[in-house]
Amino acid sequence: MEKRVINPWTWQNERSYNQAVEVTNVTGTLYVSGQTAINDEGISSTADMKTQLELAIKNLEKVIDAAGYDCKNIVRLNIYTTSTEALWPHFNILQKWVEKKDIKQALTLLEVVSLFETLTVELEATVVK
Repeated sequence: MEKRVINPWTWQNERSYNQAVEVTNVTGTLYVSGQTAINDEGISSTADMKTQLELAIKNLEKVIDAAGYDCKNIVRLNIYTTSTEALWPHFNILQKWVEKKDIKQALTLLEVVSLFETLTVELEATVVK
């Protein structure tokens, strides 16, 4: 597998994402459903945005690992949140995770009216190998 990052500008570099990622010679593609702050028993969290984001990242990693893929090969990450304003103070948690895992992904952030029950953030990914 080969990845090529496309960034016609430089401003996105400090935000830990890319405008586009071209992938060639892929042997597999994993489409991960939105991962949220739902624990191992299937119970949704009522915790704050920071805690929900941390658990959503943990759950995303767990699914990717269980499928035999590597987080560094996430090529697209979609973030759904009920409040971008509430998410921004904690966005550095996601940025640090992306940098630690050496992820070079295209990213979309969407504010939605609501998510399931009391959830406030959901992460959806496409991973290749």
